[in-house]
Amino acid sequence: MTAIKKAGSLRLFGLLALSGLILFNPTTAGAQLPGITQPATGTTTPPNQILTGKIKSDIVPAEQLMSQGRYSEAEDMFRELLVNNPADIAATVGLGTALAKQFKLDGADDMLDRVLKSDPNNALAFAGKANVILNRLQSSSGTIRDNRDSYLRQAEDYARRATALAPASGEAHFTLGQVYKEQGRIDDASTELRTAVSLDPQHSQALSTLGSIKLDQGSLAEAAENFKRAINLSASNSTAHFGLGAVYLKQGQIDDAIKELNTSLYQFPNSWPVRMALGDAYAQQGNQVAAIKEYQLSILIKPENAQPYLRIADIRESRSDLELALADLRSGLSQIPYDLDLRQRIAEICLKLEKADDAIKGFRTLLQMSPNNPQAVKGLSQGLYLKAQKAAVGALLASNDYEAALKSLDEAIKLSPDDMELRLAQAKLMSLAGAKPDLSKMGEPQNNGERLAYAEALMAQGEFQKATDMMKAVVGTLNDPKQAFAVADVALLNKDLDDAEAAYKKALSLSGAPDRAQRGLDEVARLRKTSLEDVRVADELFRKNQLDGAIDRYRHAVSTNPTLPDARLGLARSLEKMQKATSSMLSESAMQYQNYMTLNANQPSKEAEKMRQNIAKLRDKAAKLAEKETKTRRS
Repeated sequence: MTAIKKAGSLRLFGLLALSGLILFNPTTAGAQLPGITQPATGTTTPPNQILTGKIKSDIVPAEQLMSQGRYSEAEDMFRELLVNNPADIAATVGLGTALAKQFKLDGADDMLDRVLKSDPNNALAFAGKANVILNRLQSSSGTIRDNRDSYLRQAEDYARRATALAPASGEAHFTLGQVYKEQGRIDDASTELRTAVSLDPQHSQALSTLGSIKLDQGSLAEAAENFKRAINLSASNSTAHFGLGAVYLKQGQIDDAIKELNTSLYQFPNSWPVRMALGDAYAQQGNQVAAIKEYQLSILIKPENAQPYLRIADIRESRSDLELALADLRSGLSQIPYDLDLRQRIAEICLKLEKADDAIKGFRTLLQMSPNNPQAVKGLSQGLYLKAQKAAVGALLASNDYEAALKSLDEAIKLSPDDMELRLAQAKLMSLAGAKPDLSKMGEPQNNGERLAYAEALMAQGEFQKATDMMKAVVGTLNDPKQAFAVADVALLNKDLDDAEAAYKKALSLSGAPDRAQRGLDEVARLRKTSLEDVRVADELFRKNQLDGAIDRYRHAVSTNPTLPDARLGLARSLEKMQKATSSMLSESAMQYQNYMTLNANQPSKEAEKMRQNIAKLRDKAAKLAEKETKTRRS
């Protein structure tokens, strides 16, 4: 009977050695993961495991509670044992482990420190201390997040002591492997984890963590094999269920993924990565309501993770709920003010909402945080062009924003001279000042991204037919509904209504979301109707010689539908007729007349010739007036 009791106590130490929480995220380091219930009692204690303290048979029931994942009850029993015998080292280590399992980290630290005070060479206590530190890193505390490297160095020191004291302990090597993984030292982590498995083939957690590394590396078959082995050893290993669900998700086996993720969630409900992965699974199924719910629950657990905010914004945007998407993203930014992805997305949505000033401010802030960021530079040029469509070009050209954008483009192009989209963005912006860079010298666009940028630059230069031809080439190559919607959204942002309509119809034909396609087509129809109404009102104001009001309405019509000839003609006439027209007004009038002629190719030859002569006179007059304005400023 004594031998049986002693064997049960030894099993406890094997169990305690395997206790602790796994940190695992298939995409990012440092994610909170579910706790792991260990293999059933009967697992052999690893060879050469250092055991300290007086072994007591009364501890066996507490061991059983731990193996069943009933950590709170195990905690109560360990406390009762310590009341009867405060010097029981095994019960003290057990209590520390139970507390760590429940994220009661201060209490866990206290218990483990007591062990080390009486037994400075207790390897399991050092391993436990390292695990407590790793678990502390899951905190949302800014202080802990700011001192992450310092915490990891301390955890590494504890884990190294554990391996030095117990070189044949699988748990010690496993803990060191966890630390290396959190530090990004993947090769070292893999080595330690494989050592842990070789020393203790029953170590389910080590197999789970090896699986997570393979998943991060894209080795799905190896990852799945490790996760399945871990589950075979311990069916209650929620980390392994999570990892296997993540593998299935990447393989497109959505139903299997949801089954595994729900199993993991049942075992550990407060895991933000599992909630996040479930949200992705539901989103792939098209169950947007369930996806948003899971993303929001993930945020409640870990509010400083940017990904769920971005995913929710994706869903909101697919429903055309841009204001809601913006609110969700700004909520995320309040938690993670230095996240570049959130700032980029906020600025992009501001563009789509035609909040040009907010977009410009957002992209400029992004460039301050990430100098020469190509996407931010392109976005800034887009925001300025959008603003120019709604306001007097002359005022924009004189602004600091315009000069800053050109400077940012120059610097970004120097760093990425082969980036055609950057050079096209520069050409688009320069066209506002009347310059017309030769786009043909940039070569032929090689992909749809470059073709879209090329079409935008052509549109900015008044080459409307060439822009349309380029867009048609893009739409003709589309064979995926998501790509078609993306192209349609870009065209809609640029108010290229004909091509936006064609892209939405292409998305619909590719079995895309019919509701989303219809919303896009409805928006195209609304913009066309709005621009026609603007021209009607502006014409009335022009006839009454209320030119300021007419110019505002014509500008709005142009910004809503840039290819509407009557809006261009009305704006040109209104600017020309202004009593105190500046050189920039006359230059813009000439440009708008030219745009009208391009859009109205069927204009009678006599009228066309007369308009060409008027354009030449306006440009000459603008040049002379500009010289006079310059002399006046100098004097």
